[in-house]
Amino acid sequence: MIKMKTSARNMIEGKIVKVETDKIMAMVKVEIKTAVVTSVITKESADDLQLKVGDKVHVMVKSTSVMLVKE
Repeated sequence: MIKMKTSARNMIEGKIVKVETDKIMAMVKVEIKTAVVTSVITKESADDLQLKVGDKVHVMVKSTSVMLVKE
């Protein structure tokens, strides 16, 4: 589990299987146990996290948003 504290309780560990970016947005596909979850985030956030295929991340689901956390 990650060391940072969060109010989100719906957290699932997975592995990035695809990252597509354009000038503004990034689409990140994360494989979890039984499915692939897609998160659309800003390109700036993807660059800051240095997201790449094969990275382990935690998918945090809060309401209708899907966020990514990388250690």
